Amino acid sequence: MTAMVPVAAKKDFVRWFLKRYKLKRRECVWILNYLLSHEQLLQNVHFTDEVHYCPRAMVISTINSESIPFRFYKGNLMTADAEKSFHDLRLHPDEKMFIQLNFPNSNTCPHYASVREENPFLPAELQVSARDRKIAEKLLEESAASMSLDLLMKRVDEALDANDRERFLVLSAMLNDMKIIKD
Repeated sequence: MTAMVPVAAKKDFVRWFLKRYKLKRRECVWILNYLLSHEQLLQNVHFTDEVHYCPRAMVISTINSESIPFRFYKGNLMTADAEKSFHDLRLHPDEKMFIQLNFPNSNTCPHYASVREENPFLPAELQVSARDRKIAEKLLEESAASMSLDLLMKRVDEALDANDRERFLVLSAMLNDMKIIKD
């Protein structure tokens, strides 16, 4: 698992989350508020994805999410009864709890990214390998460079169409610099 997320960061995130989102099940609000008031529990909470692979986990969804409202997983048990998960939290405060929050744009939310951790129970075939990650990063870099080059070429054309010699010379110099860097 990646570096531990401080309890203070988790508290800040949960407060932020509860202020901005309405949950499909009111019991989930109670659970998150309970976690806020018990630092020992929050220390053992890990926000991650695909929690159904974890030995002890919860899925909590907002009303704007397409996902299931709530699920609790423990070993081979799966239930939609939030009270059972609450009872389990109280009885086993020292056990790790993995929580998946489903809300709009969760993958691009910087607040969620600050507390989200890698799922250590995710099967290897579902994990992104270092090689695949590098390929994806290179593809993104090349795509961004291509878009920048296209945009710059369009602006050069616009400067030509407008007979703006000064702008054309500046943009052409930038275009030449980009091509030199690319080559």
